Amino acid sequence: MTPTHTPRTAAKPTRTTASTGGPHGLPGQVVLVLQGGGALGAYQVGVYEALHDAGIEPDWVIGTSIGAINAALIAGNPPSERMARLNAFWHHVEQPASRAGPLDWLGMGNLMVNMTTVLRGIPAFFEPNMAALRGARANVGVESAAYYSTEPLRRTLGELVDFSSLAASATRLTVGAVNACSGEMRYFDSRDETLCVEHVMASGALPPAFPAVRIDGEPYWDGGIYSNTPIEAVLDDNPRRNALIFAVNVWHQAGPEPESIWQVMGRQKDIQFASRADSHIVRQKQIHRLRHVIRELAKQLPASKQADAHVRELAAWGCGTTMHVAHLVAPRLEGEDHTKDIDFTPAGVAARRHAGYTDTQRMIERAPWQAPTDPIEGVIEHVIQPANEPA
Repeated sequence: MTPTHTPRTAAKPTRTTASTGGPHGLPGQVVLVLQGGGALGAYQVGVYEALHDAGIEPDWVIGTSIGAINAALIAGNPPSERMARLNAFWHHVEQPASRAGPLDWLGMGNLMVNMTTVLRGIPAFFEPNMAALRGARANVGVESAAYYSTEPLRRTLGELVDFSSLAASATRLTVGAVNACSGEMRYFDSRDETLCVEHVMASGALPPAFPAVRIDGEPYWDGGIYSNTPIEAVLDDNPRRNALIFAVNVWHQAGPEPESIWQVMGRQKDIQFASRADSHIVRQKQIHRLRHVIRELAKQLPASKQADAHVRELAAWGCGTTMHVAHLVAPRLEGEDHTKDIDFTPAGVAARRHAGYTDTQRMIERAPWQAPTDPIEGVIEHVIQPANEPA
């Protein structure tokens, strides 16, 4: 069985890049930023597919957890093979849906398939860890202290990602992980170092489900437990460049008031893994506006002052780059709950993937980055409400 997705037969245009301009009027490097979220990452596949179909390939992909896996599948393959590799991965991790039964009437139709995932794992992704049978207090070492083993993921990524070509790839890859000892976030970047399967696995090592992955002698966990929205990696990058950032969020920072324990569990998870995405962008808007203000103030100084070494050092804090953030937020699906991130059913994957494609297609058609902007603003956010958000 092949993955379910909407067929598209129209000829694809040639790649549109920041350097060549093109029909989309891209204002700079194209950056794709992907949150963690397990099965919710299917939405990200739809986002990339829409970009790919429009002839827009990212110059830089940044991801955490499932976002890091999708990012590696994109950056670790040539554009002509990316969709095939993404399709293959998501086909491998899909879990057959259970037949209709009494649980459907109770609004828990996916309960059995989710329970199967919890008990047995996903063959191409993770499997029960026998060391966990020794009990939660057994000192088994940080690389075994987890309920599951992710060795199946190592094999799957080894088949689908060409890590040997990442260093020479035109697409930059960055994945986020947190040091299990220091608690510090680290972004591993193919621009600065050689990335391998361990870096991607570390970014998705969500404790206590998955074990830490050791890199350079240090144990790392899923970056999502520190910051699940890795947009700061591009907004704080140096040297700064004009950019169009497709920030793809699969968790909802805002939501309706929960009225049951079941709803509370879902709302808590959304807040935890949304990682203050909106406040991050607001703060970066302030920072980049100040950088533009510094640049404009430096222009007003006499030439003699501008030549002063100390003044030049202070003026270096300013810049004139503009970063457009095309903010995409996955819609809530009818009937979803706090187990949505393990909903790897074909229907769940297909619905989220379709939503990602539709939302991104609408963003590209609107192309808000082409509209005139205030030159003093350094970060400009563009938001389109999901097309199929339930009432």
